[in-house]
Amino acid sequence: MSELLNKQKKDLSLLIVEDSEEDYTTLIRLLRKQGFEYPIYRCVDGDDALDFVFQTGKYSPETAPRPTLILIDLNLPGTDGRKVIEIIKNHQQLKIIPIVAFSTSSNTKDIQICYEYGVNSYIEKPVSIKVFSKNIEDFLSYWFETAILPI
Repeated sequence: MSELLNKQKKDLSLLIVEDSEEDYTTLIRLLRKQGFEYPIYRCVDGDDALDFVFQTGKYSPETAPRPTLILIDLNLPGTDGRKVIEIIKNHQQLKIIPIVAFSTSSNTKDIQICYEYGVNSYIEKPVSIKVFSKNIEDFLSYWFETAILPI
């Protein structure tokens, strides 16, 4: 494995922006079941997520390292996920962070807006736990094994 890939594997982390406790718990359980062992950070609303990535408010570089990837729900209290995506993707230093929208919405308007704002992928939250598990397996396989992420 190249030196770059070794460093990347060591520095991987995931920021999950999810207000639903049930969805978050299911997601964490599935991530751990798939063997995901990198740091996971959580924000429960859009304002908290923006503070985290900009390292403002209660967050500092020590408590909020720049995540390797952001998994974000769209329907959040406060600043919604669409706006968070837009703000991050319009920021010179943060726009390289891949963002995956993870939402119950299959509305073509939501999907279109997310891609217009620069989201890197859009995954619909499935109702079935079997499909949810498969989606997380595919998500991890692609983003943390196949893709080379910016570090």
